[in-house]
Amino acid sequence: MEWECLLAGGCFEDLVEAGEPRIVAGQDDDGCVVFAISPRLSTALADAEHAGLRDVAASWIRLRAEDGEAIGTEIADAIVDDLAALVSSARRENQGVYCWVA
Repeated sequence: MEWECLLAGGCFEDLVEAGEPRIVAGQDDDGCVVFAISPRLSTALADAEHAGLRDVAASWIRLRAEDGEAIGTEIADAIVDDLAALVSSARRENQGVYCWVA
């Protein structure tokens, strides 16, 4: 949700009202959830320029730091870049991308 707000605009409340992220599995007592990356976020990731992805990674680092979570710049850049590449590849194959959260 943070990445969607950073890349595509909007806010947390807008995403919740739109039913995003769409949960496709989980919500059991074990706390694991699988959700679909929204078409809006997929488009934003696939269309983002390299510099834009770096800006998102930097903003994400700041957001996580506000909650006491430290993410290194290289790691954040790699995660955002790799996700953008995965989404681009999936879109070429007319496939979706899913995220598993424990």
